[in-house]
Parts: sequence; C-alpha cells; structure tokens
Amino acid sequence: MKKLIPLFLITTLGFTGSAFAEGFNNGINQPVNSGFTGGVQNITAAAQAKQMHDDSWVTLQGNIVQRLGDKMYLFRDSSGDINVKIKDKLWQGRSITPNDTIQITGEVDTHRYKPTDIEVKNLQVISVAK
Repeated sequence: MKKLIPLFLITTLGFTGSAFAEGFNNGINQPVNSGFTGGVQNITAAAQAKQMHDDSWVTLQGNIVQRLGDKMYLFRDSSGDINVKIKDKLWQGRSITPNDTIQITGEVDTHRYKPTDIEVKNLQVISVAK
C-alpha cells in the first residue's frame, strides 16, 4: 500500500499541473509562458543599500566604474558608490564599460571590519554607450 500512495500523488500532481503554464500568473487565470510579468521592480539607491540589513535583497541601477580586485567592483549611481561582488559566470562573455548602464540584483553583505557590499545574483545591461 505504501508504494501506491507516491504513485497516486505523482500521477495526480502531474495531471493537474499540466493544465497550467509555468511561471507567475497575474491572478486572473491568464497563463503566461514563464517568468514574472507585471509590476515594476523597485530600484534601491547605493547609499540606501549601505544602510540595509545583511541579506536584504536589492536592485541597483547605475555603472561599474572600477575593478577593485578579484570579482570585486565599484558600482556608482546618483546617490554614491558601493562595492559589488560579481562572479565570472554573471558576465556571460559581455564587456561592460564605465559608460554602460547596468541593473544588478543581489544581497546586501554587511561586515564587521570592512564596508558593506552587494553579492550580485543577476546582472542586466540596460544601455550601452556608443
């Protein structure tokens, strides 16, 4: 009998799940292909991010103006600067200059003896300077 319950759940969930599209649904039962649609993501200022609690999620929009070391960069927006840690895989082979506008999403990482930084989880190019 124990073997029949998991099989029943898989069959039932597989059947009911196949009637819906993956991703976010706007609440009116209009399926989307995948991902999030609707709403605007709040942009956090670099100066504000420095004051936030550890592990807070932020989205920043601005420019990377300098490489500080291995995976560490200086990010700047109209409010000021903050260090950001960007893993190699997030660059996806792109070359970004200080004149290019980017949007990054990540977690605030506070430290006891060094400045707060952002551990970047997603990087998007907003505009490329010509």
